[in-house]
Amino acid sequence: MTENNHSLLKNMINMKDSLPKRQRHLCDYVLKNFQSLGLVTIQELSRESNVGVSTVMRTIHSLGYSNFNDFRKDIYDESLTENMNSQWKLRTSLENVVDQGYEHTLVRMYKESVSLLDKSLNEDLLESFDKAIDMLVQAKCINIYGTRPYKPVALYFEQLIGEFYPKVRQLSHDSEIVFDKVLQIEKDEVLLIFAFEPYTERIIRAAKVAYELDIPIILITDYISCPIIKYATTILKIEVSEDKFSIIPTIALVEAMIIEFGKRFSGDSIEKLNKLEKILQENYVTISY
Repeated sequence: MTENNHSLLKNMINMKDSLPKRQRHLCDYVLKNFQSLGLVTIQELSRESNVGVSTVMRTIHSLGYSNFNDFRKDIYDESLTENMNSQWKLRTSLENVVDQGYEHTLVRMYKESVSLLDKSLNEDLLESFDKAIDMLVQAKCINIYGTRPYKPVALYFEQLIGEFYPKVRQLSHDSEIVFDKVLQIEKDEVLLIFAFEPYTERIIRAAKVAYELDIPIILITDYISCPIIKYATTILKIEVSEDKFSIIPTIALVEAMIIEFGKRFSGDSIEKLNKLEKILQENYVTISY
């Protein structure tokens, strides 16, 4: 049925908002869990997604499938492609040496972070990363917007890039007037959005306004079911833990973006950082031994 590895998911993303509520719920479930669905039966999909079998059938018909088997095959192909892009060797090796009894919280969290980093790094992310850097480099100004609990990550991005690049505007502080700020963004600028589940209505609407104004959007998110995806020019999808909160993969991505962006202006960036370091030391803001 599908012409390429991602046509089913893209079709689902594009169509789901026009579908009835229960069908939309099923689409969101599939988009969020397709990696683990495999060769699921229609009864299993109905039970796990908490919709009726009739809703499943109506949904796949809406997506252009005449029968469930064709739909299931494409879902299975999607999961195989995604799993091939993920690297689990390090996680497996770590898990093999874990005592089945008590495990220190710090050890468990470090291992979970390694797993998330390993799983996040795939060909799609690498390709999107390069596109995002190109957009940032070409932009007249970089606008940044993140909502809780990812507002600190948006601020961290601003702090790092602001050390050597002045053309940055932070929107995360202006949540109440964010639409005013979005209206001030020009088409030759870019909007960098951090949006992770649970998504806020305000960030979704702000992205929609920016999209309607033809403002390029770089989206850093967790699931392809994120409602902002349809507005984004480039999507950087990061893996998140199902049961533990961690922003480490996002922080790693942010730092990689800053380094790559800085390399494009290496001479100017290094000169500005050296000058800043000297001024901070001369004014006793920082002390080096």
